[in-house]
Amino acid sequence: MWLPLPDDPAPGDAAIRAVATSSFLWLEYHRPGFPADRFGFSLDDRMTYGSYALDYVLNFAPPRYLGGLVTPEGEPLFLASEVGHMADVKGVLGLSFFIALVLLVLAVLACVYLARHYRGGIRRALFSGAVLTLVGIAVLTVLAVLAWETFFTQVHALFFADGTWTFRVDDTLIRLFPEQFWTDSAVTVAVVVLAATLLTLVLTWPTKARRDRSMMAQDAAQARRREALDAS
Repeated sequence: MWLPLPDDPAPGDAAIRAVATSSFLWLEYHRPGFPADRFGFSLDDRMTYGSYALDYVLNFAPPRYLGGLVTPEGEPLFLASEVGHMADVKGVLGLSFFIALVLLVLAVLACVYLARHYRGGIRRALFSGAVLTLVGIAVLTVLAVLAWETFFTQVHALFFADGTWTFRVDDTLIRLFPEQFWTDSAVTVAVVVLAATLLTLVLTWPTKARRDRSMMAQDAAQARRREALDAS
């Protein structure tokens, strides 16, 4: 008996971290078709201010890290509502990374248990977990493709209080991170997780040779246990 293991939580965690970096931001701002800022931010402005915003959600700095930033004219760069939303994002990401770490620890412990009691159990559990992950990706992809606006709204409503995550088109957060950024981020995260899931499926696919090796190893382990009991 074994439980399906979630496809390693590390890829999802790594994918989220990857899109929350200045490198991904640079690729987004320089890719063809990415919308320019209509209200005056230059490319250098966006890279500078956007990097501060992404750094904030991954570091341990207080809200003043963003709230203290000012424009060349001396005006606050981010509104208090924008700083508050980024603080909420920081909390959600911190919680998600903690949960991912706990799941990773549990997965390792489960693998240790399976390795000791069920030959081939790790492979079968990882395969089952990858299948479930693939189904989840398919469902989320369909929902996002069919109604992206609704999907985006519902995801935000799940994690943030009403009225705390909507802004005007001329607010700094919208100017730095327009809708195209979030669409591309979602696609990138999905592709990374999908690639890791497919790789897991390939490496753990229950071929006849793998099943036979698992059965032989299980039989050998049971024979050793019987011999040990007889000898005791």
